[in-house]
Amino acid sequence: MIFLLSLTIISVLFSYMFDRKKTYQGILKGLKMFWGIFPDLVLILVVASLILGLLSREMIAQYVGQDSGVWATIMAAIIGSVALIPGFIAFPLAAFLKEAGVSINVLAVFITTLMMVGIITFPIEVKFLGFKAALLRNVLSFVGALVIGLLMGVFL
Repeated sequence: MIFLLSLTIISVLFSYMFDRKKTYQGILKGLKMFWGIFPDLVLILVVASLILGLLSREMIAQYVGQDSGVWATIMAAIIGSVALIPGFIAFPLAAFLKEAGVSINVLAVFITTLMMVGIITFPIEVKFLGFKAALLRNVLSFVGALVIGLLMGVFL
């Protein structure tokens, strides 16, 4: 994180040395874009916090545990698609679920949908990509996650 922040600051300073006007315009445009998505971003964070508050690790393990069969894969896909959990929380959660007896294919579906499908972030995607592209991206990501889970179940 520090590396990226430092690289950004150095890049902006480098740009400023060459063309102050364009750098200033770029910063203003970036801030304007940020303030444009800020309300949606706050809404997403609030909804994600509520979901995380309602879903405990034990509850997730109960629905996607080893005794659930195909139902576990479907539930993992749904929970992963709706939840908005950053990777630094998702991977330890996956380790906990693995220890709780959740199969590899269910974990693969859960993590893949968690990272690739965004029901909560869909409104922001529509703003930037358009409805068709956002829907297509999410549907293909969902199907891809199911295929990945199937392949993981077959080969592991």
